[in-house]
Amino acid sequence: MLHNRPVLKTRRKELRNNSTPAEKLLWSMLQHSNLGGNKFRRQHSVGAYIVDFYCPSEKLAVELDGDSHFTGEAIEYDSERTAYLNALNIKVLRFLNTDVYDNLNVVCERILEEIKGGDLTTPSPS
Repeated sequence: MLHNRPVLKTRRKELRNNSTPAEKLLWSMLQHSNLGGNKFRRQHSVGAYIVDFYCPSEKLAVELDGDSHFTGEAIEYDSERTAYLNALNIKVLRFLNTDVYDNLNVVCERILEEIKGGDLTTPSPS
């Protein structure tokens, strides 16, 4: 089983119950297929990793990064995780929490652009 392994169920639930304010804000835009009719899942696991948001039909993961993502160890971990997901043909979009707070509409537009076939080299809103 690759997606939502039972062994990670408790951790996924814990992450959903303790979402960051940025995650809650972006989720308000993604839930109920609000963003262009695309279904997203929150705290979805792929292999040993849990992504913040996942659109299964598009194989798109959306990650929000706060301060904890800027240590050397976290940067390396995120890089390995992204490479793993990309190897499974899952695209990964990363945004800073401040992007969500300051430019929520731009973040949503960028996600829609990716779904419509944008390329990953387009810069994020920050």
